[in-house]
Amino acid sequence: MTAELVRGQNHPLPHTRLEIRVSAGHPVVACATGSDPQGALRDEWIAHPGAPTLPGIEVPRRATEAPRFTVDLDAVPEAVHQVNVLLALPEGTGGPAQFGATAAPFVAVIGQEDAELASFTITGLDAETALVAVELYRRQGAWKVRAVGQGYAGGLAELLADQGLHKARETAAGIQETAAGRTLRAEPAQLRASGADGAYTRPAMPRPNQTPGQNQTAGQSQTAGPDATLAPDATLAPGPDATLPNGLAAAGAQSGAAGSQQTPTPDAPQPTGGPINYAHPRRQSVAPPPPPPAAHPAQPGQPARPVAGDATGWSMEERLYNQIWGMFEDLARSVAAYRSAVEFAETRLDQELDQALSDPRSRIGGAGDAAREAARAKCEQLTDRARQVLDRDLAQLTAESEVVEPALPPAFARWDNPAWHAYRVPMEIPMALRLGDLQLPESPELRIPFLVRLPLERGLWVDSGRSGSEAAIVLDEAELRKLAMDCAVAHAARLLAVYPPGEFTVHVIDPAGTAAPSLAPLVGSGVLAGPPAAGAQGVSDTLAKLLQRVDLVTMAVRGGAADSLPPDLDTAEQLLIVNDFPHGFDDRAVTQLRYLADEGPAVGVHLLMVADREDASAYGPVLDPLWCSLLRITPVPDDHLADPWVRHAWTYEPLTVPQGSAVLRQVLDQVAAARRSWRR
Repeated sequence: MTAELVRGQNHPLPHTRLEIRVSAGHPVVACATGSDPQGALRDEWIAHPGAPTLPGIEVPRRATEAPRFTVDLDAVPEAVHQVNVLLALPEGTGGPAQFGATAAPFVAVIGQEDAELASFTITGLDAETALVAVELYRRQGAWKVRAVGQGYAGGLAELLADQGLHKARETAAGIQETAAGRTLRAEPAQLRASGADGAYTRPAMPRPNQTPGQNQTAGQSQTAGPDATLAPDATLAPGPDATLPNGLAAAGAQSGAAGSQQTPTPDAPQPTGGPINYAHPRRQSVAPPPPPPAAHPAQPGQPARPVAGDATGWSMEERLYNQIWGMFEDLARSVAAYRSAVEFAETRLDQELDQALSDPRSRIGGAGDAAREAARAKCEQLTDRARQVLDRDLAQLTAESEVVEPALPPAFARWDNPAWHAYRVPMEIPMALRLGDLQLPESPELRIPFLVRLPLERGLWVDSGRSGSEAAIVLDEAELRKLAMDCAVAHAARLLAVYPPGEFTVHVIDPAGTAAPSLAPLVGSGVLAGPPAAGAQGVSDTLAKLLQRVDLVTMAVRGGAADSLPPDLDTAEQLLIVNDFPHGFDDRAVTQLRYLADEGPAVGVHLLMVADREDASAYGPVLDPLWCSLLRITPVPDDHLADPWVRHAWTYEPLTVPQGSAVLRQVLDQVAAARRSWRR
């Protein structure tokens, strides 16, 4: 799955042999530079069209519209800490004067088996004529890619000078002079128009056993897609580096939906003009999201059959996320309408009964009884009619839920979903995480997934105390605390499973060691950052370590010096599970915990508290901000969640691992194996 990056975002690289493909829609000069851990650039660490190779790096030998960089990170010298991918507009070729006048360049990092690992669309450019597209850098023994998109209006000379190169202006002038004589341009006469929209496809080339006048058979069209490389017999330009402009749309891709269309032969007359569409097909700002799956036609008088992913979005995950929230809103709206109708019917009944009793002539006798019976019958009629409408809506939502649940990815799915049996460690963070299910009293069998966006914006609090729910009242205190810790472990395992390897770290504070049975899956699989901290000293050491990380990252972010963090600092998202609070916490530790709850989420440090608020009642209102900053969930069903839209009290039901299932341990074993493989 491709990670679509934005400026400043990084992504791990699982492979060391890469290809970086650029789609610019116009010729650009492609260069690469290397720098040491201090960011210094040496004269010999530059690859450009005049000197296209460095150890582990090769760039195109000419300015082209779709340059490709070949990278072997294992061959990059140890002294090179960072590899920068540079793009510049060629000078003196009559091309665009600045990147703002062209389509946004698109960069894709390709791994083994032509798998796209990450992509970056460089938007927001204006007067820049040179830019740093992406950078590959070492981090804790592994390589990552970061989306940069830093442009320079002063061109390649200003860019190289900013990287600390001596004689940057002379070097840039030499690169531009070399590229000017090798610029690859596709003449309009050598391209064939396929329609009024300006999309093009190259003429069909005769096969060895085919004469130039013969048309190709269906299925053998020589249509070139956005990333297609021309065959050696292409007439655009000589050499293996000749490629079609990545911004040109393939006519063959459009003809599939409209019917078969033969490719013109070289003997046919060729147009010599027309505008070229330089918009990249994956640029989101120039086209609406792909349409959701179409529902099957419904029978007359029947509602349409639901389809998984029947919502807007750029990916199936986003469409499912939006569809689930649509189901939540539909259920809330339907129940609100039903409750409003029932309230109206009951209010009208009271008014009619009061009116009947206010008339002395109808208080006794048959007339009064008839009036009261008519009022009650009218109330029941209105209530029944409202219930019929609600049942119709609930039936439609239930049918939609039955279709959506099996299609959910692991991050959105229950533990009993088959998606977990086919689980593979992901390469990018999902949009959201499922914490449980939501339901309303009018439809207890209809459960809506409770999703929260990732990264977490606030910590979690698993309430181990006796709440007002009937399920908590019938359990004894020890059993309720164990269920709360089991719930916390399941949430931590889910977070570990949906993050890429090494991108999420879990710490545990268990002062009295009472949570050992519940923590067994995390400890046994080896996915914890260290053994659970016990005693007052363990509490102090763990909090001090996380506080240091929060302070360092906060200062680096505010100072714009994210690359200046210590190399041994774990930059992954951090989760601290705290059991049996406030046992083992002194006043200083409580203050530190409050600081983590307030400042931690902004820099990727989150809390998962397992506590009973009554146990901390001795602190009084001092801890009120702590409880309010956390999202409260329960180990048993409880109706404590309310939405501000229609003010329903939703019943939260936690996600539980099926009795006797080994899915939790199997998932954690895969996470641990992926970490070992990636040396995280």
